[in-house]
Amino acid sequence: MTAKRLASCLMGFGLGVSLVGAGAADPPAEVSSEPTVLEVQQVGELIDDTSTLSYQSGTEVISYPGATYIKVRFAGLDLAPGDYLTVSSPDGDEVHTYHGAPGDGWLDSDSDYTLHEDTGFAALSIEGDTAVLRIHSEYDRVATSGVRLDGYWRGYDQAEYEAANPGLMAICGPDGRKDSVCYQTSHPTEYSRSGAVARLLMGGGACTAWRIGDSNRMMTNNHCMSTASAVAASESQFDYECATCGGNDPKTPTKVSGQTLYRTSSSLDYTLYSVNSFDSIASFGTLYIESRDPVLNERIYIPGHGGAQPQKLSITTEDGGANCKVDQVVYLNINTGYMCDTEGGSSGSPVLAGSSHTVIALHRIGSCLNGGTRMSLIYPEVIDLIEQ
Repeated sequence: MTAKRLASCLMGFGLGVSLVGAGAADPPAEVSSEPTVLEVQQVGELIDDTSTLSYQSGTEVISYPGATYIKVRFAGLDLAPGDYLTVSSPDGDEVHTYHGAPGDGWLDSDSDYTLHEDTGFAALSIEGDTAVLRIHSEYDRVATSGVRLDGYWRGYDQAEYEAANPGLMAICGPDGRKDSVCYQTSHPTEYSRSGAVARLLMGGGACTAWRIGDSNRMMTNNHCMSTASAVAASESQFDYECATCGGNDPKTPTKVSGQTLYRTSSSLDYTLYSVNSFDSIASFGTLYIESRDPVLNERIYIPGHGGAQPQKLSITTEDGGANCKVDQVVYLNINTGYMCDTEGGSSGSPVLAGSSHTVIALHRIGSCLNGGTRMSLIYPEVIDLIEQ
């Protein structure tokens, strides 16, 4: 198994997580204003590496012991026609293929890529602490230079993650979240809807995003990404969940890169965008949004990637406890409030109504009460851009 942060797929208390409040039954804390700055979860860092992979060497292994992912950036690919580069996991479970750089040899059949400032492009990430770069050619090339690297991101281990994200938790008493697969039998509809929810990786930052409507549209928070360049630098990763309940056995996700920014709002904290290779993620399902306001005490649930970990479902306020519900219809102006557990990295998660399994809020604040922008405010701004 590739390296994962500790407790990535465990039920109950999250290791190293600061719990807020004495228990889920405690009354919601009084909060007079929302945080001035909403932060993106930091889950990795950029490592300097400007080495060159030549045709003569053919293979380079990038390894950072304990890293949770490796994402390689390139300054350029100088490959002969017909030759190609693969970026893969050591066991070959993940393989990304590139015949050239974007606009300079890249083929439609190649893997997605992400763009980063003026420094070239990056391959899709590889799970675990090792990525293998290999030039494939049928001939013995000499003159062609090969591949020039421009660094790589590596994912933090558990201790580094906690140090980089102090206070970005909103677990209100005992952690009520479970691996999504734990609900496959007992809550089949909730589990099915969670398939449309993706981990959003932005170099060294992470949030949650989800498919909205029947066409190629995704939604997350504006404070996660708000520009066309940020969308182009992002990966949306689907089916990143544990295979068994509490098994600490994450699946390898299906990854696609961001394509187009359609609309964003800092005041309502949403971003609507599309992805490349849409056909590869269409089978994971989609979610639909409500134009109505939430109703006090109505049942809700939240699938998300708190801590950038495999997906968890927040259905009850603690293990075996009461169902999550709307505790305050209007909370801090634009939000609705709830005690449903979340964690840094859950930003952008959909808050779904238990009655209709449609989205009534976009999660954005963790403070017990936790909060999300009411979808009734977002709906009129995006309905012309989605199909439902």
